[in-house]
Parts: sequence; C-alpha cells; structure tokens
Amino acid sequence: MQIEQIEDAGDARLADYRGLTDVALRRATEEGAGLYMAESAKVLSRALVAGHRPRSVLTARKWLDDVERLVGERDVPVYLVSDDVAAAVTGFAVHRGMLAAMHRPALPAVADVLAGARTVLVLEDIVDHTNVGAAFRAAAGLGADAVLVTPRCADPLYRRSVRVSMGTVFQVPWTRLPEWAPREGEGASAQLRTAGFYLAAMALADDATPLDAFAARRPDRVAFAMGSEGDGLSRRALAAADTVVTIPMAGGVDSLNVASAAAVALWALQHPPAA
Repeated sequence: MQIEQIEDAGDARLADYRGLTDVALRRATEEGAGLYMAESAKVLSRALVAGHRPRSVLTARKWLDDVERLVGERDVPVYLVSDDVAAAVTGFAVHRGMLAAMHRPALPAVADVLAGARTVLVLEDIVDHTNVGAAFRAAAGLGADAVLVTPRCADPLYRRSVRVSMGTVFQVPWTRLPEWAPREGEGASAQLRTAGFYLAAMALADDATPLDAFAARRPDRVAFAMGSEGDGLSRRALAAADTVVTIPMAGGVDSLNVASAAAVALWALQHPPAA
C-alpha cells in the first residue's frame, strides 16, 4: 500500500469519498464508476475475504496499523486525513476507523445464484437502505442461501446497506433481477418455478397461511417474497405466489418491519414445529 497524507478537503484524490450522505450523488458517482463504499474494519475485512478489490482507503493515522493489517501488500493508496477533513469531504464524522472505495463486482446471473439453493429471499421494491441491509444480515445469519432484489429495490452495496448488514451482504449470493413481472409464464416468478422453487408471498390476507403451518410442511425449495415498506407486495406478486403466508401477531399489531419479518420467516423455516 502507498500512504499519502492529504490536508485539503478539496483534493481531487478524495473525489470518491465526497458527499457520502447524498444518495442521489452517490448513485451517480458509485454506480457510474463501478464503486461502493466499505465502512469500518469489519466490513472491509469481509469484503476482502469475499475477493473484492479496494481502489483506495481513507483513514486517520491512529487507525493506520489496522489498515495495514487488512490491506497488506495490495497496491492500494491509503489517504491519511484529519477528522475535520474527513467530515468536510464525506458529510459526516468518520468514527469507524476507515472507509474504502471498493471496485463493484459484476453481478452473477440469476440461474447461477439459484443453483443449489433451497431457501431464497426475494426483496421487492424495498427503498430503505437500512431495511435492505438488515434483511441481508438476517439472510446470512438465519439460513437463506441466496437473495434476489427487484430492479427498483435499493442498492445492497450502498454504504448504509453494507454497514447495517455488517458486511454480510458479501457472504450471501445475490443478484438483481433484470425484470420483475410476476405473472403467469413471465418474469422472475416463472424463472423461479422453472428452477423448482415454490413462491411464498409474505402479506396480510384473510386466507393467508400462518407461518408456523407453512414451515411445518415447507417445500424442498422455497422463495420467500417480501414487499416494500409502505404498500407491501404488489398485486401481481401476490397473484403469482403459490401461497400467501402471514406471521400471526398479538397486541393489536398487524405486522412487523420488513427486515424483522424476513428474520422471523427465515428462522421459522430453519426451525419447523415438531410433527
């Protein structure tokens, strides 16, 4: 690695890190340049273990030993900045030790992600990056083999998604669906069925199957679809599902946050009730 001290927040070398709190700017900057941001030593470590390549690292001198331990002999510039410079560039106080601009890996084909998987999480149009990151953390920790995200779903590699996932977004095979037109014979639902998956939709419905009952007789290969924060799954997604599943609730609460619901559903599939 090459250590470079930078004292000017306007330095062109820091362009990748500019305005990290501006979602629109980051979408243009990161996706256009094929980058994403890894924040903290744990996240960077998991990214490197997954084979992802850093383009540069931003850190303070007090964290340099940790950066050196992670980056090692890689040919990567490490920019040393003060806390004030870091805050002026990124838009927030960098307190997790380091930020790394990472090369965004090419996404695999849907068929490759599904190969060998038994439990798949499908995220339809979830726009909150925190929820996407939390759903990936649940997928990694509770036994999902893969995650599929729809074209309008928030970016799993956006900085906040990655941070909330604690880097587990790098552990779970995932890809973005090229289209999501869940109607008979079309789109991702047809591709899932062709691959042998039973499509379960998580939603509120009078005739929905309780989660514990579904888990007790779960199909061998199941894809669990979760909908957006406000409206839930689209009507076409519900119509295309083989079964609508619901989590029985108490206390006058009708539903859980989408990431919490994903965690409950995945846990139930891994721990079906005894016959």
